Amino acid sequence: MGTAYLVGAGPGAADLLTVRAVRLLEKADVVLHDALVSQDVLALAPRARKIAVGKRAGLPSTDQALISRLLVHEARSNPVVVRLKGGDPSLFARADEELEACRRAGIPVEVVPGISAGFAAAAAAATPLSARGIARSVVFVTASTATGEGADAWADAAAAADSCVIYMGRGQGGAIRTALLARGVAPATPVVAARSVETAQAAMWVGTLDGLADLTATAGGPGPVVLLVGEAFGAARSLALPETAASSPRPLRQARRA
Repeated sequence: MGTAYLVGAGPGAADLLTVRAVRLLEKADVVLHDALVSQDVLALAPRARKIAVGKRAGLPSTDQALISRLLVHEARSNPVVVRLKGGDPSLFARADEELEACRRAGIPVEVVPGISAGFAAAAAAATPLSARGIARSVVFVTASTATGEGADAWADAAAAADSCVIYMGRGQGGAIRTALLARGVAPATPVVAARSVETAQAAMWVGTLDGLADLTATAGGPGPVVLLVGEAFGAARSLALPETAASSPRPLRQARRA
């Protein structure tokens, strides 16, 4: 029996993985990977048999129960099995279900953290998640809720924090705007929409909460979008070119050099 490792692949760039993650990939026998894991990251596991078990909104996705069964099955006959997850395994990645499946089966399991897209987005926009006198609390939420959950279950936490990172919210810009405004968040609160950070498709839009519906509607293209909401992100406006409207993206790598 081997060991299962839930490893964070980070936001896309291979050089953002931890040293521990790289070492595990180099000796992995099997890698079960998410759809968003880049080919550069997968190339770090040259000897591994790779199994795609990705989930993408609105596209064919691998059932979570099947993923858990595959993880247990492979770990029963391979010394090193890596479950490679985009971002960090502990944040909106269903790690709880996979950990529980391994524990029930008696499979040794470890978690190796990675850089979440929220941290990468803030870094790419050269803005802090926290700032003295402006933002002393940060919340990570998703506006995508499961059947049976309250539609705005996330909004109370989001409105109460100084800085809010919203995952999987591109298609819900109008609903997010309405929910936060109803809870007293100011219409002029700065917003950053960062798409596919640390990949070749990376781009960033800046605006305000009042215009969030239009902002998310224009953040098209491949890859997920992370929203940053809060006064701490006001400096991101200076990264946009003077002639660039909120509807026109600024490549994140250019923004980082500004």
